[in-house]
Amino acid sequence: MGNKVPKFLLEKWWKAAMNEGIDQAGCQKKLPEFEMVYWADILYDKPLDRLNRDGDSPYYLDEPYQISAPNAPIEDRSFRRKAKAYISEKLNDIFLNEDKTLNFSFITDAIMKKHFTDLDAYYTDEYLDETDRTFPVRDLIRERLVQVIKKYKKYEIMIVAHSMGSIITFDVLNFLIPEAKIHTLVTMGSPLGLPVVISKIAAEQKIKSNGHSIMVTPPGIRSKWYNLADIMDPVALNYKLSDDFLSNKKGIHAIDILVNNNYEMNGVKNPHKSFGYLQAPQFVNILSEFIADKKTNRAQRAWENVQIFVNKLKGKFKTGINPPKK
Repeated sequence: MGNKVPKFLLEKWWKAAMNEGIDQAGCQKKLPEFEMVYWADILYDKPLDRLNRDGDSPYYLDEPYQISAPNAPIEDRSFRRKAKAYISEKLNDIFLNEDKTLNFSFITDAIMKKHFTDLDAYYTDEYLDETDRTFPVRDLIRERLVQVIKKYKKYEIMIVAHSMGSIITFDVLNFLIPEAKIHTLVTMGSPLGLPVVISKIAAEQKIKSNGHSIMVTPPGIRSKWYNLADIMDPVALNYKLSDDFLSNKKGIHAIDILVNNNYEMNGVKNPHKSFGYLQAPQFVNILSEFIADKKTNRAQRAWENVQIFVNKLKGKFKTGINPPKK
């Protein structure tokens, strides 16, 4: 959430963060083809400027990418984990009804407008195009992801969704292209478990499924859904998504993993920052697993194509058709 640097630079920094994590882990893996899905230009007139030195400017970049400190051991956070679980449970009890409708919406609306302006725009704002037609902002943002998924439909796809990106990804895979085959989904610092987000998803779910508001893992995810969170990340207040989303028909459900997000700038830590999540060893393990599985699947498809070709030749022999000469 919030304005970003230009797409080419953000994509470059995400790649650098992932490669840094791979190097720190001593992993002999090469980063697969990667494309950033970017929508800051829909919400902001121009991007953040890394050369801007005016701290009061709306285009000042206060948290650029930088090489992180070596992964430190995670201190005992058992008390904080219990406290966070208790708070998230009580928040759901207070703000959510059994049918996933929202209580005290005037409170959550006010909080979103003040502190989560991008998310508020996603759910409420409209976009005026050059022909004076209006569209919901969320439709334009979602379409960016739809087009990229369709572009790579013949590939094994792993989606890495950070923060608000996890909401957009869930909505796209659940409501727009549920037929899309996604090998692995990774959500990081996700607000999907917050009552206001659950209520928004449930409301759209009711429209799409004749009144049912059951929260289910998107149907196209066919291998794994990993949900990474730092216990100190305020956006991932309810980090246990496995409690909120049922398994899909393939038995895939959220696997919640706590990580240590090491990102800091000028001595100030930000446990929500994407770069820290991308460098975490748990994410590197997931990425390595995907790369290995991708190669295996490619070899399997090649072998299946060979078998299909051989069977066709056998069919020609049976019908008296001579096989092609060498």
